[in-house]
Amino acid sequence: MTDTHDQIAGLLLAAGGGRRLGGRPKALLTHRGRPLVEYAANVLRAGGCGPVHVVLGARADEVRERAELGGCVVVENPDWAEGMGSSLRMGLESLAGTGARAALVSLVDQPGIGSAAVARVLGGYRDADSLVSAAYDGVRGHPVLFGSAHWAGIAASAAGDRGARAYLGAHEEAITLVECGDVAEPYDIDTEADLGHLE
Repeated sequence: MTDTHDQIAGLLLAAGGGRRLGGRPKALLTHRGRPLVEYAANVLRAGGCGPVHVVLGARADEVRERAELGGCVVVENPDWAEGMGSSLRMGLESLAGTGARAALVSLVDQPGIGSAAVARVLGGYRDADSLVSAAYDGVRGHPVLFGSAHWAGIAASAAGDRGARAYLGAHEEAITLVECGDVAEPYDIDTEADLGHLE
């Protein structure tokens, strides 16, 4: 199985400007002594993803300087302010032609989701038509795995801050849900009050 996992790319969306955090990009928040983006990229690697592509946006130069992202493919999204949809499109575009059979997408602001959840979702991969999502008490969450057959459709529908939500909603019956509530907590770091989750 490991050969296949080498062809599943991790795609980390880390471009946001942290509007509700007073304009502090989430990628630069400190978690366990390092920038959050570095922690999140390592989670994807530890969970079994082959290549890891990281989409940066807000203060990208500073993120590159402070975070150790060696071994990752760093993609800069000049349109990051348009929302997560543009970062998802750019990330999927960066994977085209790499031989990746699927992309496992995670968000930089969910440090409660670790490598165990990533590994479980990866385990749901079957082929290029796979759509696999982590679930928390049966409710769909992140990370989400998109087989390459879905990339064009997802990119076409990704707009604003919605990411792949519309596409997934339209393909509900094709999604394999993998329960991760026992190994991960899907909270977001969105506001000052959420910063208490960071270690």
